[in-house]
Amino acid sequence: MSETLHIIGGGMAGSEAAWQAAEAGVPVIIHEMRPETGTFAHHTGNLAEMVCSNSFRSDDDEHNAVGLLHWEMRAANGLVMAMADAHALPAGGALAVDREPFAEAVTSRLRDHPNVSVETGEITALPDDGQWIIATGPLTSGALAEAIRAETGAEALAFFDAIAPIVYFDSIDMSQAWFQSRYDKGETEEQRTAYLNCPMDREQYEAFIDALLAAEKTAFKPGETAQYFDGCLPIEVMAERGRETLRHGPMKPVGLTNPHAPETKPHAVVQLRRDNALGTLFNIVGFQTKMKYGAQTEVLRLIPGLENARFARLGGIHRNTFLNAPTLLDGGMRLRSRPHIRFAGQITGVEGYVESAAMGLVAGRLAAAEMLGRPAATPPPETAMGALINHITGGADAKTFQPMNVNFGLFPPIEARGGRKRRQERYKAYTDRAKAAFNQWLAAQSRDAA
Repeated sequence: MSETLHIIGGGMAGSEAAWQAAEAGVPVIIHEMRPETGTFAHHTGNLAEMVCSNSFRSDDDEHNAVGLLHWEMRAANGLVMAMADAHALPAGGALAVDREPFAEAVTSRLRDHPNVSVETGEITALPDDGQWIIATGPLTSGALAEAIRAETGAEALAFFDAIAPIVYFDSIDMSQAWFQSRYDKGETEEQRTAYLNCPMDREQYEAFIDALLAAEKTAFKPGETAQYFDGCLPIEVMAERGRETLRHGPMKPVGLTNPHAPETKPHAVVQLRRDNALGTLFNIVGFQTKMKYGAQTEVLRLIPGLENARFARLGGIHRNTFLNAPTLLDGGMRLRSRPHIRFAGQITGVEGYVESAAMGLVAGRLAAAEMLGRPAATPPPETAMGALINHITGGADAKTFQPMNVNFGLFPPIEARGGRKRRQERYKAYTDRAKAAFNQWLAAQSRDAA
């Protein structure tokens, strides 16, 4: 077979799409503009570079929708999950990743694959023929974004995304901070101590909120409207919604005991999560921010234990572009006006590393099946992948479409037998049904390939 699948973008979605198609026997070219053309958030030319958090979130595949998505990607020979597992860091019940070795491993596996080649350079126009997947993510280059807008005849939706700061561990005052996962969650001691905690009393918390609200923020360009994804709100935006908001969000003190003062319950707690295997870097959990750099250092050093903090990276904010997928994509994630082009990843309106990679996995398999003359069926809607695809390609209201993480609200409802099920039982029923349906989908694909 001589036809080649072209993939624009080597992030989570593009990398996973390339792997799945290549494993099916289809020649793949990944077109990645980095490092020749950089972005605000990227620092290397590696594929699958993590630019925000280093967490793939919960790994519980029995009671959590994103954990179920992890399970489905592992079952489908997902490269992103395999490399995440190989470079996992302690994070309680979550799956956190040592970001640089992870990206290097994904890059190496793809470059070493006999069916994959990587071409560096920016693609600025929509292709007229061939088979393509656009997986350029939230930082799609201006020229390509303009080409997409011209083709769809509508202004692309956009919201603003923020990045959390990263602190050098050796600059943290451990006479005030301590290691503990919330509720001591985790099977091993390493998992139960995966997070670093900085406590605040009421006076310290109130002073922090005052400084946060008064700090100088990044200004938007004329005509830009601040529209945020709720799952990645800047801390100052949360504080503007109420002085107690942060105490019920990323700074909640529950499930933690300060060994330096075990009889004193903290009023609020700032958590940091290990960002690399060496334990030299920690990111401040949930502390995405649009404060200007000078203001960030001043405000963050008000946190007990971070008075002398040194920052490997400060937070920032950038424009995040995505399609109104329900109106523009068909059920196979193809652009209705140009069906030889599929979209995958965050640009389709899913949110998160895992969701993006999962959409790349499906797009790669669908494209390969079509090119090989096989049935190109999407996963059933009872599965996590199928629920996401159903949402972005027609299940969501196009008028109010916003980026979405995977959640059980996207799944077909489970009928409760014998009365209302408890939440954990209901979630287990969702995951049991999803795993059975996903295994059937994989089996059907294997039969079609035989």
